[in-house]
Amino acid sequence: MNICGCLVHVSVNTLTESRARMEEMEGVEVHAQSEDGRLVVVVEDTDTSYASDTIMSLHQVPGVISLTINYHHFEDLTPRAPLAAIPSEA
Repeated sequence: MNICGCLVHVSVNTLTESRARMEEMEGVEVHAQSEDGRLVVVVEDTDTSYASDTIMSLHQVPGVISLTINYHHFEDLTPRAPLAAIPSEA
C-alpha cells in the first residue's frame, strides 16, 4: 500500500476542468478545494501504475501550477512467514 497526500495548486481559470481531469485518473481522489485553486489530493498505487507515476501525470494536467507531497505512507502488505515457534522451557 502506497498513499501520498498532495497539495495541488491550480489556476483559478481552469479549476473546474483541472479537477475533473484529476478525478478521472485511477488512484486519484480530490478531498478538498479552495476558491483560490488549491486542491487536497490523495494518490494511491493501483494495479496498473505506481503513485509516483500518477503524481508525475498530475503535473501534466492543464492548469496545474505546482504540486507538493505533504504526506506519504508505505506499508508492505505481502504475507509474512509465520514466526518460528518459541521453544518451551522444560
